[in-house]
Formats: sequence, structure tokens, C-alpha cells
Amino acid sequence: MATFLYKLGRLAFRRRHFVALIWVALLTLAGVGAASAPAAGSTSFSIPGTEAQKAFDLLEQRFPGASADGATGRMVFKAPEGEKMTDAANKATVAKTVKGLGDGSEVVSVTDPFTTNAVSKDGTVAYASVRYDAPAMELKDATRDALEKAADEARATGLTVDVGGDALQAAAEPGAIGEAIGLAIAAIVLVMTLGSLVAAGLPLLTAIIGVGIGVSTITALAKALDLGDTASTLALMIGLAVGIDYALFIVSRYRGELAEGRDREEAAGRATGTAGSAVVFAGLTVVIALAGLAVVNVPMLTKMGLAAAGTVVIAVLIALTMIPALLGYAGRKVRPAGEKRKKATGADQAGRLADEAGRLADKTGKLADKAAKPNLGTRWASFVIRRPAAVLLLGVVGLGTIALPVSQLELGLPDDGSQPTSTTQRRAYDLLSEGFGPGFNGPLMIVVDAQDSDDPEAAATTVTDGIKGLKDVATVTPATFNKAGDTATITVVPDSKPSSADTEDLVHAIRDDVASKADADVLVTGTTAMNIDFSQKLTDALIPYLALVVGLAFLLLIVVFRSILVPLKAALGFLLSVLAALGAVVAVFQWGWLGGLLGVEETGPIMSMMPIFMVGVVFGLAMDYEVFLVTRMREAYVHGESPSQAIATGFRHSARVVVAAAVIMMAVFGGFISSSESMIKMIGFGLAIAVFFDAFVVRMAIVPAVLALLGRRAWWLPKWLDRALPNVDVEGEGLRTQAEKDADPDEDRELVRV
Repeated sequence: MATFLYKLGRLAFRRRHFVALIWVALLTLAGVGAASAPAAGSTSFSIPGTEAQKAFDLLEQRFPGASADGATGRMVFKAPEGEKMTDAANKATVAKTVKGLGDGSEVVSVTDPFTTNAVSKDGTVAYASVRYDAPAMELKDATRDALEKAADEARATGLTVDVGGDALQAAAEPGAIGEAIGLAIAAIVLVMTLGSLVAAGLPLLTAIIGVGIGVSTITALAKALDLGDTASTLALMIGLAVGIDYALFIVSRYRGELAEGRDREEAAGRATGTAGSAVVFAGLTVVIALAGLAVVNVPMLTKMGLAAAGTVVIAVLIALTMIPALLGYAGRKVRPAGEKRKKATGADQAGRLADEAGRLADKTGKLADKAAKPNLGTRWASFVIRRPAAVLLLGVVGLGTIALPVSQLELGLPDDGSQPTSTTQRRAYDLLSEGFGPGFNGPLMIVVDAQDSDDPEAAATTVTDGIKGLKDVATVTPATFNKAGDTATITVVPDSKPSSADTEDLVHAIRDDVASKADADVLVTGTTAMNIDFSQKLTDALIPYLALVVGLAFLLLIVVFRSILVPLKAALGFLLSVLAALGAVVAVFQWGWLGGLLGVEETGPIMSMMPIFMVGVVFGLAMDYEVFLVTRMREAYVHGESPSQAIATGFRHSARVVVAAAVIMMAVFGGFISSSESMIKMIGFGLAIAVFFDAFVVRMAIVPAVLALLGRRAWWLPKWLDRALPNVDVEGEGLRTQAEKDADPDEDRELVRV
């Protein structure tokens, strides 16, 4: 591996014009494709194998033309203080608004609240429902404008008017200002770490190019592959973070090789061969974790994972090829500012042999100087090596304490109730709750499949009466049959809000108790039921997914580190960091701790996909730091250092860069916390805090403590397994062997008199 990447790095360095041209051409091609691609339609949300999905599919089959996937809107009216919606003036305003809404080209139907009994008991709140023949993301701008204009005209009469439903849904903004701040922080950290504007600019440039290619490709294929905005946001988030980090590690290693006195092409080749090997395997762990989301068998989640995995692959390829090419353009400007550049003179040329003769002594002197002036990473490693048990105990107990809120984790999916109070969707949600009860925002749709029943109407009546006898039921509408008379729908409004445990209990009661007594198949669907089934499906898939991803990565790390205990320690450390991160997410987004500081306006259940999503993404990112840090320790150990010395050497060379990479990744993820979309905000915070825990607690403290306690046992591998495993040579031992072969065989010979 190292030898191949070494040759690739040198080739890219020499053929820098060709390599740069290829990547610019790919970026241009992807950009043109994204610009000319048809607009993405609505992203289908399906959960194969669940009862809610089965009911939804049955509705589309038995009620054709009902536009089951069409957008919906709810215009909610509230009378001024002291008035009622049934007053003549207010009633006239509603009638005029309903008539105007019905004139739209994409409108299927508009309901009048005074003929559908959509007025609250106290008469202060009413709503009109609008159904469209196109999905939310495919509605014309003119249709949305007409809906907003109708609301504005109704407001002008003195009514409080807000619009709910998905008709006003638009592409979620990831938080452009926050993301720009994240990139600015990343740039500052790069300059501080590398000490050169040119060196700092290379990782940013290549990361932006990689993300540009990845996101543009996703946009170009969005219509054909049914990719949603969340896929692009996740690809942007992950692609920027790993793209900067991977490039940073290679640039940092290149500067180290230059400091050893190697020429620029050789330094580029060695940096790509050594740090590039770590980049390949770190990228593989991320790809495995993201692509493994397909195990859940939720198409939306699968597409998100594969889209982000593709962006990571692009980031790896750019780091291995474009970074060496750009290093060729940069020359020696990647050196820290103020570092003196050595110029070759005639005397230098004449004294080359003397310099070569004293090279070994110089290196010995350098090592002595470094030992005399240890950097912060070396001092920290020495501290951990002296007190490994105390550091290990403190790290584990600390993360375990932060993880305690996970025991109170409640799962659900965000709805309009989780939107900021500044949005009309949230205000409409609150008005409906005020007028009709909290359960009105999450009605249940009961589908009675009486095709095989002797008396479909009697079967539907049995279901209706059974539901009325259950707890937490506010209203039950009469059954509505299709034209064939073999399928009925019943709408049930719970007493509790959609995300409550009482509503979930009601769904299970209908499925278990009512369905067993009916002479028909009874299915429960609707947004609330979909959320419940989705959460259950993700919970059931978590253990198999964890076993698959961690198992594959464990095997991969055995190959990389040629050890059993080091990969095992890496996996256990990851579990600690992800549990602590989930605990922090629960404390902030479910309990409301520090919610005001982070802009969390509404607490509630944690997004259903958050646990399995964090397991996948955080595991991949955690293994990045594990590979980068521990491969340098492994390299030192393989080259003859003691276990304790190898730990210190790994920290001396890698700790500064790993810390910088973690800060950069936290800044990039943290930028998404400013998003108005609660799901994006939660993902950004969860990933940022997970990187903090994993990089600064697990990798910087627990890992060296465990390695110090294990000593040589950490690198133990059964001989039979050692022979069976392929030698990928991440440490670059093959490069050292090759260098020795290429050396002048007469260099060390002495002249003797005969």
C-alpha cells in the first residue's frame, strides 16, 4: 500500500498540470450537470415492512385519484379578542378566502370550515384544508405565493391567520452564516497549525473542490435517484470535515519530510505513502459506516448514507492526488513563515561528502534536541504514561456520567411543533392545539380492509365502537368507504400530542385490541403512526447495524495495526464517545439544558434516526483519529522503540495535527447548529460534541492510557493470523527497505591500503 501510494504521490507531483486539469474538469462537469439537471421532486418517504406503510400503499390502491402523496395546507383563522369566527364579518372573510384558494391550478379541493365542522367549540378558531395534486417539493412557486397572499389578505381584516401543512415546505437551509463561520475557524486553525497561509489554503481548497464535485453530482442525480435535500446537506457536512482533515495530515507529513532534508518530489511521495495510507484506511472506515446504513432498509436513510460515502471517496482521492500536485505548485512556500530556507552554494556542493559523513551525527543531535525540548504532545503523553490508571478511570467515569441521560431517551420525528415560533407553520400548529386539542396535529388514519368480510359496514362499525372505548381518544369520525365498498377509512384524533407516549400507547391498543376483534384487517397509518413505526424499525436495526459496521471495521483495523487488542480498544472507546454524545443530545434537545444558547426553542423527542445515524457517522470519524494517531505509534514501535517510547513518539508527531483536525471538524459541524431546521441543528450539535469527546477524551487520554497499561501486549497477534493477514504496510516499512536498496552500495565502504 505505502509503496503504491508513494509512486502515486510522486507521479501526481511530476504531472501536476495534468492532475489539476482533471479535477478542475470534473468540478466543471459536475457543476454543469447540476445547473442543467431538472428540479428535484419530492423525496418519497417509505418504510418497507411496516404496518403504516402497508396501509398507505393500500390507500393508494383502493382510493385511486385521491392524491395520497399530494401536498396539503391548513389555513388556520383566529378571531380577534371578544369576537368569534361565526360572526358575520369573520365568516365572510373565510368564505372569500376559501373561494380564492379554490381557483388555483394545482388545487384539488378546499374545505369550508363552516360546512365541515372545523370550528373550535368556543368558536374562536377555525381552519380550511387545501389539497394539491402535486407533492410539496413539486408545487409551483405561483401556488405557494397564492397561498401566502390569501393569508395576508385575510390578516388585513383583523384576523390572526397562519398556514400549516407541507405546502409551504421548501429546501432546508443548512445555516449559511454558521457554516461560513465554521470555515473561517477552520482556516484560522490551519494557519496556526501549519504556520503558512499557503499550507493552510491547500486543505481548504481541496476540500471545497471535493465537496463541490460531490454535492453537484448529488444535485444532478437528485431527480433520477429521488435524493432529498438532507442527502446534500449530509454530504456537505461530512465532505468538508473529512476533506480538510485528510489533506491536513498529508500536508503536515510533507513538511516533516522536508525538514528531514528530502527534496520536494521525494517528500511528496513519502507523505502520500505514509500519511496517505492512513487516509485510505480512515476513509474506508467512514465509507463502511455510511454505506452500512443500508442495513436499516429505509430507502431515505440508505440514499443519505451512500451519497455521503461517495463524497468521502472523492475526498480521499483528492487528498492522494491533488494535494501532491498542489504541493508541486506551492514549492517551499508551505514552510512556516520565518523559517530560513537553505540555499545551495558552491561550498555546499563541495562539502556534500562531508555533510553526508556527518549525517548520522546530525540526526542524533536532532533527536537529542527534540528530547531536550519536548512539545506539548510529548509532555501530555509522558503524563499519561506515568499515571495511566488514573487517566483511564477519570476518562471512563466522565464519559459514563455524561452518557446517563441516554436512559431517558425518547424517539420521534420532528413536526411543525418543533419549528421556531417565528414560522407560520409553528404558529398554525399552536393555534390548532389551542382550538382543538394537542392531538389534532397528529390524527391517526385507520384503514379497514373488509374485502374478505361478509359485512364490511358492520366490520367498520365494530372498529369505530372499539376505538371509542379506548383511553386518550378525543374524536372518531364515521367510516368513509371507497367506491367498491370494500375499504373504509376512519380518522381518530388523540387527546395527547403526536409525540407523547400516550399517543403511542393508543396506536398499539388499536392494533392489538381493536384489530383482533374485527372481521377485517385493521391498519393504522398517518404521520404519527409512521413516526412510531419508523422509530421501532430503527431501534430493531441498531444492534445488527452496530455488529456489521463495528465487525467490518474491527477486521480492517486488525489488518492495519496487526493487533487484536488495539482494534478492540478502539471499538470500546467509540462506544463510550457515542453514548456520551447521545447523552448530551438528550440533555439539550429533550430536556432543554443550554437550549437557549443553542437556539433550541422547543424541546421534545430526539429524532428517530439520530442514534443509528450517530453510530454510523461518529464511528467512521472516530476511527479517523484512531488510525492517524496509532499508526504513528505503530510505526515507531515497528522501527524498534519501546511501547512507552512509541506512545510518546506518536504524540510528538501526530497530537498537534489530530487536535487541529478535531477542532476543524467541530467547527464545520458546529456551523450547522445555526440552521432553522431542527433535524439539521440536532445533527450538527451531535456530531460536533461527539468529535470533541472522541478526539480529546478517548483518543488523547484513554487510548494512550490503555496502551501504556498493556505495554507490548497491545501489539500481540497470533502467529497464524499474522501469516494469514495481508501486509498493507501502513507504516511505510517498504519505503525504508526500498531506500536502502537504492542507496549507493559503496557509500559506507572505507579505503584500505593493500
